[in-house]
Amino acid sequence: MFSVKPLKPTFKSYLPPLQTEVKRSPQPPIRKLEAKLLPGEIIVNEVNFVRKCIGTDSSQDDLWGKLVCTNFKISFITNDAVPQSLSLQKFHYKNRLLEEHDIPLACIEQVVTVNDAKGKQKVLGSNQKLKFNPTELIIYCKDFRMVRFRFDEAGPESTKKVCLAIAHYSQPADPQLLFGFEYVGKRYYSPGDRVNGVDPGGGGGGGDAAGQHTPLFDRPSDWDREIKRTGASEWRVCSINEGYAISHSLPEYFVVPVSLADQDLKQFSGFFAGKRIPLWCWNHPNGSALVRMSSIRDVVQQRKIDQRICTAITKSHPQRSDVFKCDLDKNLPAIQDIQAAFVKLRQICVIEPFEDTEEKWLSSMESARWLEYVRLFLKHSVELVYMLEGKHVSVILQEEEDRDLSCVISSLVQLMLDPHFRSITGFQSLVQKEWVMAGYRFLDRCNHLKKSEKEESPLFLMFLDCVWQLLNQYPAAFEFTETYLTVLSDSMWIPVFSTFLFNCPQQRAEHSRDFARSKNIPLGEDKTLRFPPVWDWSQQFTLEDQALFNSPLYIGKSTTFVHNGAIKTFRRAKKYHSSTMRGMPSLRNGLMSEQDSIPRRNSLVLRLKPDFSQLREPQDSPSEQFFRDWLSRPPDLQGLLLPQLLPSHIKLWKLYFLRWIPEAQINGGGFITAFHKVSLLADEIEKLQNQLRQYKGNPCPAASTPQTEQSKMYFKVNSLSDSLSTPDYLTSSFPFSPVGNLCRRSILGTPLSKFLSGAKIWLSTETLASETL
Repeated sequence: MFSVKPLKPTFKSYLPPLQTEVKRSPQPPIRKLEAKLLPGEIIVNEVNFVRKCIGTDSSQDDLWGKLVCTNFKISFITNDAVPQSLSLQKFHYKNRLLEEHDIPLACIEQVVTVNDAKGKQKVLGSNQKLKFNPTELIIYCKDFRMVRFRFDEAGPESTKKVCLAIAHYSQPADPQLLFGFEYVGKRYYSPGDRVNGVDPGGGGGGGDAAGQHTPLFDRPSDWDREIKRTGASEWRVCSINEGYAISHSLPEYFVVPVSLADQDLKQFSGFFAGKRIPLWCWNHPNGSALVRMSSIRDVVQQRKIDQRICTAITKSHPQRSDVFKCDLDKNLPAIQDIQAAFVKLRQICVIEPFEDTEEKWLSSMESARWLEYVRLFLKHSVELVYMLEGKHVSVILQEEEDRDLSCVISSLVQLMLDPHFRSITGFQSLVQKEWVMAGYRFLDRCNHLKKSEKEESPLFLMFLDCVWQLLNQYPAAFEFTETYLTVLSDSMWIPVFSTFLFNCPQQRAEHSRDFARSKNIPLGEDKTLRFPPVWDWSQQFTLEDQALFNSPLYIGKSTTFVHNGAIKTFRRAKKYHSSTMRGMPSLRNGLMSEQDSIPRRNSLVLRLKPDFSQLREPQDSPSEQFFRDWLSRPPDLQGLLLPQLLPSHIKLWKLYFLRWIPEAQINGGGFITAFHKVSLLADEIEKLQNQLRQYKGNPCPAASTPQTEQSKMYFKVNSLSDSLSTPDYLTSSFPFSPVGNLCRRSILGTPLSKFLSGAKIWLSTETLASETL
C-alpha cells in the first residue's frame, strides 16, 4: 500500500476529489468454462473459441466463450463478465434453471447455419446433413429473441457437430424425449421425500410468492371448494371419468348439473366429439352458469340431447332462466388464422430489421391482424358477460372439440366477472381449470415436438395478451404485473413443468408410467411421475424475485414487496385509490373524452354526444346499452370489469413483443449510439449532483453507504480510475433486469427512461417499493 499525491480538480468535477489509496489487486483467475447441469442433463456436444455477437456493426464488443449443447438447452459460457454495476450484485434476479446465456431447446423456433465464403445458408432440421462448414449460427427463438454465434476461430468439424446436435435435440420425435422426463426421473422420490419443493404424493398444488395454495383440480375436493366458493348449489362433482374411462381428454373429475345422472352422462357421451360431456366452468351469484361442450356429431340425436342438456342447466338456475348457446367456431377466427397473424407479427418484430420497418410499422401491424384478433376475443367475451350479468341467463360455449377457442373465452369471461381470478392464486387456478385440466393441447399447439406446423397456434399467448389489455387499462384491479404474465409465457418453453408439457392429464399419466417402467423408476401410490407445476415459482425464482409479480397498485388485498432486501407485506385500502381511475388518461369521471368517442362499426363503445338531448342511436343493441351504462359509472375494481374496445385502446404488448429490440424503447425515436451517449451524460449529471450535495454537507441517500452504487443508471459513467476494458451492457436475465440479451446493445431501463422523460430517478427496486407506500 502507498499513498499518492493530492489530486487537483478536473474538468469532470470542480470539486476536490476524495483521497484514495491505490490497491494492487491481483487479476481474478480465469474460470474453467464448464456448463452448469441440472439433474438428468447431459452434454451432447460442444465447441470452443465461439464468438457471441453483440454489436450490430462491429465485432469489438462481442463475447468469446464455449458453446455447449445439452439435452435441455444451448449454453454459452464466457469469461467476459458483466460489469459490476450491472451484475447480479445490483440485479439479484436470476432464473434457477437457466444461466445468463442459456436458451432452452424447446424455445428454439429455427436453426439457421451460414457459410460466408460460399454465400450459403441452410435451415437445419432433425437428422439432416450439413454439406458445408458453418461460419455463423443464427437461432430464432419462440420468445422473439434472435441469437447469433460466429465460428471464425473454431474447429470446422466441432462446429458442424454442435450445429447438427442443436437442430436434432431441439426437435424430439417422442414426448418422452423431452427433458422434463429425465429431470423428474433423476429427482424422483422415495416415500416421504419432496421433489423440488413439491410434495409428490400430496397432489394439491405449488407454492407462489405469498406461499398460497393453487388448486390443481386433479381431485374432487378442489372442485367441491370451487362449487362452494361460487354458490353453485345445483351442481355436483362427477367421477364417471376416473381412470379416463369415458374420455381421454377430460379430467377425471368435473362438475355437472345435479339433475343429470351418471348413467345419462355415460349414454350421452358417445354422441359428443371426443366424448367430451358438457363441463361446468363457473356460476354467477345470480345463478347463471357458464358451461362449455363439444359439438354433437350425431345429427339424429342432436336435438334430443341438446334439449336434455339445456333442461338440466335450466333446472340448476334458481329462476329457471333460459340457456344461451354460443357457437365459437362461427363467431371467432380459426386457430390457423391466429397462427398466420402470429407469424406475421414475428416477422415484423424479429426477422426484418427494425430500422427498415419503422416507416411502415403501423400498416405492417394492421396487416398482421394480431391486434384485431385480440379485440375480437375481448369483444365477444363482453357480449357473453352481458348474457350472464345483464340478462341473467346461463351460457353454453360450443366448439367443435371444445379444446381451443373455448379455453380463451371461458377464461376471459370469468376474469371479467369474478375478481377472485384477478389475484395471483385465482388466476393460476383459472389457467389450471380452464386450460390444463380441460385438455388444451399444449404439446401440439406449442409444437414441442416440431411435428406439424398445422397444429401449432399461439392461443395461450393470445389469452395472455387479452389479459394484458385488461391489466393495462385497469392496473389496480389485478394483483399480478405484466412481469408475471411475461414470465408465465416464457415458462412454456421450459420443458420441466407438467402445466405446459402435455395435451391432457391422461397423456401425462400414460407417458410418465411408460417412462418410469422403461427406466425402472419406483412409483408411488398414484403410479405416475409427479411433474412439478409451474405454479411452484420457487423452482425458478427466489422470494425477492417473486415479489415483482405483485402489483403495488392492487386494491384491497395484501401483497408483498422488497424493502432493504427483506420481503414485506402491506395492505392498500380502497380509500387511497381514485374510484374513477380506469387506467386511461383520456377518462374523466369515468367517461371518455370527445376525441375518444369516435363510433366504430361493430364495436361496443360509449357513444356520447356533445349534446346530451339528442336521442340515442336506434341501432344500439341491448348489449351496447349495457356496456354504455357500465362505462358511465365509476368502476368497482373488485367487481365487474369490462375492457374499452375502441381500436385506439388496444395496445401492442410492448414488454413482450418488442423486449429484444432496443430501438423500439427509445422515447421519441432516434439512433442507439446517440441515445447511449445521452444516457451516459444523464448519469454523469446525476453523479455530479450527488457530489455537490456531499460537498455542501447534505449527503444524498445514494451515497450514505459505501456499498451503494452512486450510479443510478443502467449505463454507468466510468470514473478516472476505472479501466475501459469492458463496455456497459445490460444482463439478459429478462424480465427482471432491463431489456436485453447481449445479442444487441440494450438501452431500456426504468430509472434511465424516467430520468430522460423528466421524472424522478429511483435507486433500486427496493426504493421503488418503499416509495409506493
